[in-house]
Amino acid sequence: MKKQIPMEFITRQYMDSQEFELFYYSDSHTSLGKVALHTHDFYELYFFLEGDVTYEIGGEPFLLTCGDCLLIPPGLSHRPLFGPSCKNYRRYVLWFSPDFLETARLQSPDLTYGLDYARDHQIYRFPTDFLLCQELTGRLTDLLVEYGSDRPFRDTSIRLMLFSFLLKLNRILYDRVHQKTTVYENRLYINLCDYIDQHLDEDLSLDRLASFFFVSKYHISHIFKDNMGISLHQYILKKRVQACKNAILSGQPVQQVCQQCGFSDYTTFYRAFKKEYGISPKELYQKFCPKQHQTGARLPVQ
Repeated sequence: MKKQIPMEFITRQYMDSQEFELFYYSDSHTSLGKVALHTHDFYELYFFLEGDVTYEIGGEPFLLTCGDCLLIPPGLSHRPLFGPSCKNYRRYVLWFSPDFLETARLQSPDLTYGLDYARDHQIYRFPTDFLLCQELTGRLTDLLVEYGSDRPFRDTSIRLMLFSFLLKLNRILYDRVHQKTTVYENRLYINLCDYIDQHLDEDLSLDRLASFFFVSKYHISHIFKDNMGISLHQYILKKRVQACKNAILSGQPVQQVCQQCGFSDYTTFYRAFKKEYGISPKELYQKFCPKQHQTGARLPVQ
């Protein structure tokens, strides 16, 4: 039977289902007003997407960023505290009855690892990086669509999708708890490099990258130094200069190249280019581009 998924915030603090319930909310914090401290007799999994929100759990405040996962055991007081921003407040919320989790735990403790860990160690907030956030959001969206459908075998499909989501989340939490960071850091490093290559004309400050990938500035600097032997700033400078060289060799005007590769002024561009290649951008253009236009030959672009 098809279930209606509430998109507007519901005020009840009890479960209609004996197993689990799924919600997706997108609303303005001004429409919610001040939310009072409250507790549940069930488990809550809260996946934050957007908003200006500090979440108070057991008297401890957590400033949330996109991809933060909160695991809240029964009986623990909690509430959102809203900042002055007018951003939409978006999040997924999953409620699990203790009986449902006990049945799942008997099937395999792997299914309840995260919620059990949060309860036993009083650690309630688990951040995710950009890629993991995208993957978990995708899984929750698929689950939401199935939850609201009336397709054949819906109930079995929902249960399998839910368990798959929990296993993925629990694996992430396990790796973080046990500090298995090598794979995570390698993936972050590769994706940082890809992002930089594709956004050379944009702001690539350390603050911007740290905000985009949901990691600390120190962590990004540390990863680049370990993998490249040079600083993040040096890496970006080299990539921009290389992109400028390729553009000049293709016949583009020097001034245009400077702007489209992310240099804020010509002096900085000139100095970096001359230091890297021992020749000025203008000299490179004058030396190679006329020959290229006359003969039709193309120089190798590196």
